[in-house]
Order: sequence, then C-alpha cells, then structure tokens
Amino acid sequence: MTTGNELLVGLVSISDRASSGVYEDKGLPSLQDWLGAALTTPFRAETRLIQDDAATISATLVELVDTVGCDLVLTTGGTGPSRRDVTPEATLAIATKPMPGFGEQMRQISLNFVPTAILSRQVAVIRETADHAALIINLPGQPKSIKETLEGLKDADGKTKVPGIFAAVPYCIDLIGGPYIETRPEVVAAFRPKSAIRPPKS
Repeated sequence: MTTGNELLVGLVSISDRASSGVYEDKGLPSLQDWLGAALTTPFRAETRLIQDDAATISATLVELVDTVGCDLVLTTGGTGPSRRDVTPEATLAIATKPMPGFGEQMRQISLNFVPTAILSRQVAVIRETADHAALIINLPGQPKSIKETLEGLKDADGKTKVPGIFAAVPYCIDLIGGPYIETRPEVVAAFRPKSAIRPPKS
C-alpha cells in the first residue's frame, strides 16, 4: 500500500512473445524511464510482464489495485484490432467507472502522426474497492507512442500544442483519494483548478 505521499504505480506490459522470452520487452523500461523523468513525487513501481490473455490481464489488474494497493496502473500492449488484442475488454471487465476522455485524447494525439491511430482502442477506467481506488490507463504498445500520448505535442519552442493525457492524471488521483502528485513542467505540466493546488513544501 502507499506510504505517505509515495505514489504506487502498477506497470503492466502485455505481450505473448515478450512474456514467453521470444524478444526483449521494451514497454516496462519505457514506462519506468518516462515516470522517472516526469515525476518529482516519490514513486514505487510494481511491474508485470504477462501474456495477451483476457483472464490473465483482468486478474493482474485486480491484484495490483486490490492486493498491492496501486494508485495508478499503466498498461502497454494489446489495444489493436487483432484477435489477440483484448486489453480494453479485460480492463473494462474489472472497472467501476469508465473514463473515456483518456482514450479520446490518446487517439487525437496519435492522429497527428499516423492515420491508423483510429484503430487504437485504448481505454481508461477507475477501479474502486471498499477503501481504495485506482486509475487504470491502457497505453499504446510502442515506446515512442507511449511518450507522445503521455506528454502531448510541443511546438519548436517547447510550448504545449496538444496536452498529453498525464496532465490530467494528478488531479484525477486527487479526486479518488490518492497521493498528491507533482510533475516536472518541462516534461508534462500537471493541471489542477486553483483551489486544488497545494503550496510548495518549504
């Protein structure tokens, strides 16, 4: 469970071939590196590399939220249209509340790069238990796309053109009772209403 203001993050890479050792998984290192660059809040990651199987995915998400106590769970892989891509279905199956805006924004960002972004089926949900809640987000499978959707699009001067989805994550975690998350604005600026912003610690 989370201690103090530490963020407990579940990171799940979903791939039949990587989980069976056919090739090296790149999803988990990409997620860990990005969080390390983006967050100023202390965090601890629980990682899982699993096969593309609906029952396995659902069980892993339930374990990370209900047993481990993660505040945020990020998955990568299994969100396309092929028969083996079942991450969205497995995520929705254990959800309490759907959060459709995250998937909409991810596709909007990716459409700036490739027209096949409309084939992506990422979803986000809240899972609640009696005394805990977590935000679960399905991210794309490629490290470059993970970074783009989390950070958003910037112009040549580094100013944000299209906000990345992580800008909304800290306030969402606030609203479901998780720790107060702060980010490095040069990577992604967390957005909160003025009434929800806490003064810096002295």
